[in-house]
Amino acid sequence: MDIRRRPPKPPVNSNRFLDNRSDDDDRRKTLTSPPKASDALPLPLYLTNAVFFTLFFSVAYYLLHRWRDKIRYNTPLHVVTVTELGAIVALIASFIYLLGFFGIDFVQSFISRPDSGDSERDFDDHRLVTCPPPPPPSQIVAAKLPNPEQPPLPKEDEEIVKSVLDGVVPSYSLESRLGDCKRAASIRREALQRLTGRSIEGLPLDGFDYDSILGQCCEMPVGYIQIPVGIAGPLLLDGYEYSVPMATTEGCLVASTNRGCKAMYVSGGATSTVLKDGMTRAPVVRFASARRASELKFFLESPENFETLAVVFNRSSRFARLQSVMCTLAGKNAYVRFSCSTGDAMGMNMVSKGVQNVLEFLTEDFPDMDVIGISGNFCSDKKPAAVNWIEGRGKSVVCEAVIRGETVNKVLKTSVASLVELNMLKNLTGSAIAGSLGGFNRHASNIVSAVFLATGQDPAQNVESSQCITMMEAINDGKDIHISVTMPSIEVGTVGGGTQLASQSACLNLLGVKGASKESPGMNSRRLATIVAGAVLAGELSLMSAIAAGQLVRSHMKYNRSSRDISGATTTT
Repeated sequence: MDIRRRPPKPPVNSNRFLDNRSDDDDRRKTLTSPPKASDALPLPLYLTNAVFFTLFFSVAYYLLHRWRDKIRYNTPLHVVTVTELGAIVALIASFIYLLGFFGIDFVQSFISRPDSGDSERDFDDHRLVTCPPPPPPSQIVAAKLPNPEQPPLPKEDEEIVKSVLDGVVPSYSLESRLGDCKRAASIRREALQRLTGRSIEGLPLDGFDYDSILGQCCEMPVGYIQIPVGIAGPLLLDGYEYSVPMATTEGCLVASTNRGCKAMYVSGGATSTVLKDGMTRAPVVRFASARRASELKFFLESPENFETLAVVFNRSSRFARLQSVMCTLAGKNAYVRFSCSTGDAMGMNMVSKGVQNVLEFLTEDFPDMDVIGISGNFCSDKKPAAVNWIEGRGKSVVCEAVIRGETVNKVLKTSVASLVELNMLKNLTGSAIAGSLGGFNRHASNIVSAVFLATGQDPAQNVESSQCITMMEAINDGKDIHISVTMPSIEVGTVGGGTQLASQSACLNLLGVKGASKESPGMNSRRLATIVAGAVLAGELSLMSAIAAGQLVRSHMKYNRSSRDISGATTTT
């Protein structure tokens, strides 16, 4: 389909149904509207942009290489050949076009806003807008039906909603065009309801700071989800008491974890150790032959080259410190797994920048290396993988506690022998029969997900962060029990991402790990990882005891069942 530039539409008059201005006035208004920055080219838009984009980057690449060669061979930089002069002219010309196309109109959108009245002129978009397919007739009728319980939108907002539905204004651009994130979410929400013909009345809109997520956490918001936060604890860990926030919709989870915390507390608490702290990223590169790929492997894994690679890698951040490089081959493809410390950040962006620096450095010695992707899944992020289970990713933590037999009987309502037997047959043997990968536990992911949601972590990284093996052993002549959880890949951070949101920041502050540690960079994120492991230990202890004592079904029927009569409830559509 040949998509060509459309002529600019006449501005919409928001009061056209309220006054008696003639069509001549509208035409006169159209003729006197200021021209857009991109209206000068009658050529197909995609073709013009492709030519100038290609010209700009290819010429810039050529000039950078020529500059590097001059520096390498001590050639004066002011000595310019005819080819280089032409390249410089082409670079300037393409830059002027790109600036004129993208920059001038961007500035015009801010300086040409009217003071009042016809605010739709702000949304006159000269660029191509792909209109969504028209909704079915039933939805169109539903969209036009007014909701008597909902107050009408202001006239200006009503016109913007119509512009979004007509495809004149892209929904994703509302924040930048309006300069008001809350208003943009409200308009997008109304447009969504009219487009689908379905109500989202139960999804709250008010009471949230939409400015805090702009360009950071979520795009095109229409509301926010309410997840209750409960507190388990105190968790006595390494001599400190923590009240652990858990965001969940599952009944019994907080209560069960709280019982485990109580059993650990009266027995003297738990201790934890961080075994490793390193985020990973593994690009995939390709060569013409497997022998050439093996040369890269030997180069990267040579101890003589590690210091040089570390210097190049560490330029990405003052907190990034390269720890190790591991390379494996699949034919002529090489997968290079970089591991580095990242301070108090979870560190995915930080390690990716460092890897990019190393790849650019390697092209000098391996110019035939073809970088296929910055990530080749040997990292391995957001997927269950043996490499994380064995090598670790993020924080590798082991947490242990000794629970006295008296506490097992009185608080957990079971026996040491029953717990040890159940753990062996369920968590170890049963998981092995199932072919589990890092799933040698009862419900570590339950606690990890709840703490992640409460503290602003990436919930998708629950996949690898929940890899855990729970061990139980009778000690002191079978009177007491030693319980431990080993979690090799807890991926958490206390700065960046969702940790900066108000509610998640409050939960981090409750734990005393908010923000970056001033005394020792990385200390807060490591402490958060140990708290996650400690909470998992409490959850494992309590739920295993409930299963051993036959309490699982009874407790869920008590806490996870609603007694409210909802037979008369109706669903709003």
